[in-house]
Amino acid sequence: QVCAQLCRRPCYCPWVPPRCPRGSPLVLDGCGCCKICARRLGEPCDFLHVCDQSQGLVCDYSSASAGTGAICNFEDDEEGCEVNGRVYRDGEVFQPSCKIQCQCLDGGFNCIPLCQEDVRLPTPDCPYPRRVEIPGKCCPEWICEAQDQHLLRDARTVSPLRRFPCQEWGTEWSACSATCGVGFATRVSNQNRYCRLETQRRLCMVRPCPALPAAFPA
Repeated sequence: QVCAQLCRRPCYCPWVPPRCPRGSPLVLDGCGCCKICARRLGEPCDFLHVCDQSQGLVCDYSSASAGTGAICNFEDDEEGCEVNGRVYRDGEVFQPSCKIQCQCLDGGFNCIPLCQEDVRLPTPDCPYPRRVEIPGKCCPEWICEAQDQHLLRDARTVSPLRRFPCQEWGTEWSACSATCGVGFATRVSNQNRYCRLETQRRLCMVRPCPALPAAFPA
């Protein structure tokens, strides 16, 4: 009965197909007549205005009983995860920021850092390495600081003459920042040549991350 009321024959479609927003493909309407823009997640839908089935979306009429109308939603048998107000499909890989990459798994998500947490030790050609934020770049980088700049900065906080030996102090290493794969642990300690408190980091790995599905190559 719905088809008889809404789907008229022959089909009358506009000559120029509609221009769809990014991420919304052209599909046939519910009558199988004209090309329309597929509705995306959370957008209203009905018999004619179909959802994007390539993204696993169906027209959810459960909210229609409350008077709000049907919307495009994932099928009930698929789990997703919500991050910063956006819903991702199970298995979908996304980047909340340029520094980490995450994957939605079974209603939760696992993340791995994209910035290398390497530690650069002093060398003869770079006696004072320092990690700094570079404008326009996501990940901090190591630079070689000049000796006079290094001594000038330390002179503001450390007396050049120390009459008493330094009493070592430090906190315990924190838990690893990643539940799988390479992360980093931090602590506060004064175990350095200037006996000053500083935040120290070291690499850690609780367990290897599971391999990504074939649909999401590394």
